Amino acid sequence: MKKSELLRRMKKSKFFVIGLVIAVFVTLAAFTSPLFVVHDPIQSDLRKRLISPEFLANGINGYILGTDALGQDIFTRLVTGCRISLLIAAAGVLIPALIGTALGAIAGFFGGTIDNVIMRICDIQLSIPTMVLAITVMAIFGNSVPNLLLVLAIVGWTSYTRVVRGSVMGIRNSEFIQASRVLGASNARILITQVLPCVLTPLIILMSQQIGFVILTEANLSFLGMGVPLPNPSLGSMIADGREYIATAPWTVVVPGVTLMIIVLAFNFLGDGVRDILDPKNKD
Repeated sequence: MKKSELLRRMKKSKFFVIGLVIAVFVTLAAFTSPLFVVHDPIQSDLRKRLISPEFLANGINGYILGTDALGQDIFTRLVTGCRISLLIAAAGVLIPALIGTALGAIAGFFGGTIDNVIMRICDIQLSIPTMVLAITVMAIFGNSVPNLLLVLAIVGWTSYTRVVRGSVMGIRNSEFIQASRVLGASNARILITQVLPCVLTPLIILMSQQIGFVILTEANLSFLGMGVPLPNPSLGSMIADGREYIATAPWTVVVPGVTLMIIVLAFNFLGDGVRDILDPKNKD
């Protein structure tokens, strides 16, 4: 696709523009937060518990979004939690993408017994509810970020495997693949130089669509106390901690809840926009 056509599609896709603007804003706010936050995200002060939002009354030095039941600044914990969630989402998309792409390419290229074994494992994986599997793994191995990434890899690789396998099966008998075999190229070289570049488009689309799912999965696990270990902030754990005070201090739940909704919605919009832009069937 030409650069001019790509830019035209980007500008035309409302989903992509909206999702990109919000995602860039959230990412910049999260990763530049150490430059402007003044409160400690894990330091508690019971003398300042459940202070209502002051917005801009006292500037950045005040409690813009209020405090929680432990006297911790919600704004500071929010931006810190977003940074942690985005880092986990990046790794939680990249790791299963690498695993799934490798297995899908092998299954689709070689077929036969290898394909049957990989796809039957994939079917077994898909038959188990995602959250049940995630909770089981976290309960067995314990609560930590590496184990959380392990969970995300286990629950996420199947989608990439199925997509890449289907794409590879569609091109494995193409003339350029046969020509490479005639010229003596090894299977590994053909997979890396000929096959993988052809599956990059559906792979990029899927990865962009999975970011919101990974963020939501991490938040769900943190809400249950099986995600980001305390006292590190997470949107899910912030919602869980504030639910007891929803009647008397609703900001402790509403702020992280709305933030989570906006982030997931933004990345879903971004994923849909990337699909519309890169889909070769889209002629608009």
